[in-house]
Amino acid sequence: MNQALDEYTEAAIQRLLTEHPSLGEQGITLTRREHRLVLSGEVESPQRCEQIRQLVHAAVPDVELVCDLGVTRAATPTEHEDLP
Repeated sequence: MNQALDEYTEAAIQRLLTEHPSLGEQGITLTRREHRLVLSGEVESPQRCEQIRQLVHAAVPDVELVCDLGVTRAATPTEHEDLP
């Protein structure tokens, strides 16, 4: 069965990303392009990106996914900052 890619599917995926116990991702943008679903935004690691891709693919296996997720380049400071 081919799953329809409409605003209801898009809303269900957004809710899944937001409410999933190990994700809670609110910064992912979903865009429907023709018969594809594009995920875009910033995540904390490549592992998180793959976890999101797998979760969305499992929810809508018949929809072509395009992951345009970047990894945030935040690192722990190596020295302290002196404030005036």
